[in-house]
Amino acid sequence: MGFMDSQVLVALSLSLLGGLSTSIGALFVVINQAPNLKMLGLLQGFAAGLMLSISFFDLAHNAINSIGFLKGNIWFFAGVIFFAIVANFIPEPELSPISDVKGKKNNGDEGGKDILKKHRRQVLFSGIVTAIGISLHNFPEGMAVFLGSMKGLRVGVNLAFAIALHNIPEGIAVALPVYFATQSKWKAFKLASLSGLAEPLGVIIVAYLFPSSLSPEILEGLLGSVGGVMAFLTLHEMLPLAFDYAGQKQAVKAVFFGMAFMSASLYFLEISLPADLSL
Repeated sequence: MGFMDSQVLVALSLSLLGGLSTSIGALFVVINQAPNLKMLGLLQGFAAGLMLSISFFDLAHNAINSIGFLKGNIWFFAGVIFFAIVANFIPEPELSPISDVKGKKNNGDEGGKDILKKHRRQVLFSGIVTAIGISLHNFPEGMAVFLGSMKGLRVGVNLAFAIALHNIPEGIAVALPVYFATQSKWKAFKLASLSGLAEPLGVIIVAYLFPSSLSPEILEGLLGSVGGVMAFLTLHEMLPLAFDYAGQKQAVKAVFFGMAFMSASLYFLEISLPADLSL
C-alpha cells in the first residue's frame, strides 16, 4: 500500500500544480486595473469558446465514441433539456432602481453604469457557471494526471504541465467576470482557485472513493450530459454578454479563438499522454 500512497501523493501534488495555475490566471486579472467592457466582452467570448470546445470536442465526443452516436446524443440533449428547465426557474436579474444617479449629472458614463448594474448579476452568474464548468472539466483531468503518474513520473509531469498551461486562461475566464461583478479581487481569486482545486479532488476521488460499480457507460453518459449543460449555458448566458460588450463581430472571433485554443491544449494533453492511456 505504501507504493500506492506515494503515487497518490505524487499525483496529488502534480494535480495541485495544475489546479494552482488557475490561480495564476486569476492573479493576472487581479493585478491589472479594472477591466474595461470591451475586454470583458472579448474574454467572455474567449471563455465561451473554451466551454464550447470542452463540451463538443471533449465531453460529447468521448460520450459518442464510447456509447455510440445515438446514446451519446440522447445524454447530451438530456443535459441541455435538464438545464433549460432549471434556467427557466433562475430569475432574470431585475434592474434595481438606482438612487445615486439623481445627484450626478447624467453624463454618457452613467448610461454604461446602468447597463452594468443590470448585467452585474448576469456577469457574476457567467463567472460562477464558468467556474462550475471548468471544475467539472478539471475533474477528469485530475483523474488523468493520477492515472498518468501511475504510469510514470515523466508522464504525470508532462500532463500536469499541459494542464497547467490551459488552466491559466481558464482562471482568467473565471476571475474576470467575478472581479468585474463584485469589484472584489479576493472573491475573484478565491472562486478561480476553487475551480482549480477540483483537479486534486478528482485525484482523491479516483484513488480512494471511486465506485468501480458505476458502469463506464453511465459515467460517459453523465459527462456527455455535462457537455450539454455547458453548451446550453454558454450559448444562453455567456455569448449574449460577449455580444453586448464586445460587439458581434469581435465576440465571434474571440469565441473561435477560444475554441481553437482549447482544442490545441486538449491536443497537447493527448500527445503528452502515453498511447495506452487515453482520456
